[in-house]
Amino acid sequence: MDVRTAKEIELDQLASIWHDGWQDAHSRILPTELARYRTLESFKYRLQEALHNVRVAGSPSQLLGFCIIKDDELYQLYVSAEARGHGIAAMLLADAEERLSTLGVKTAWLACAIGNERAAKFYEKKGWRRVGNMISQLPTPDGHFPLEVWRYEKNLR
Repeated sequence: MDVRTAKEIELDQLASIWHDGWQDAHSRILPTELARYRTLESFKYRLQEALHNVRVAGSPSQLLGFCIIKDDELYQLYVSAEARGHGIAAMLLADAEERLSTLGVKTAWLACAIGNERAAKFYEKKGWRRVGNMISQLPTPDGHFPLEVWRYEKNLR
C-alpha cells in the first residue's frame, strides 16, 4: 500500500477518521472544555488548512489513516479503528519521518496526550523517546487552549 498526498475531495473522510480517533483516544483523558471544540467541522477545517502537508494511506474510496507534519513536528497521526493493527500507522510514521528528514529536520518532535498509553507505546516502539512534559497551545476557534502533554523526540540522522 502506498502513502500519498491527500486530495481536497477526501477531506470529509479524513475529518471522520480524525474525529472518531480523537474521541476514542482522548475523550476520557482530556478536559471537557477542549472536547467541545473538537467537532467534525473543526477537524475538517484544520485538515483544509494543512492539506499540503497531509499524507494518506488507503484508496480514495476507503482511506485508512493520515499523517500531518508541521515544521519540525509530527503534528497528527490517525488511523481508522478498522485499520488498526495492520501496519498502517507504521507506514504513515515512516513517511512522515522521511519527509521531515528531507526538509532538513535533525530532531523531530511530537506531542502526545498524557494518558494516551496506546500511542505512547507505539511511538516508543518506533524509536521515539519521551523527553518530558510541555505545554502545547492547541488551536480552537476561541484562541489557543494550553494543555500539558508528553513531548517525544526522535533523531532523524
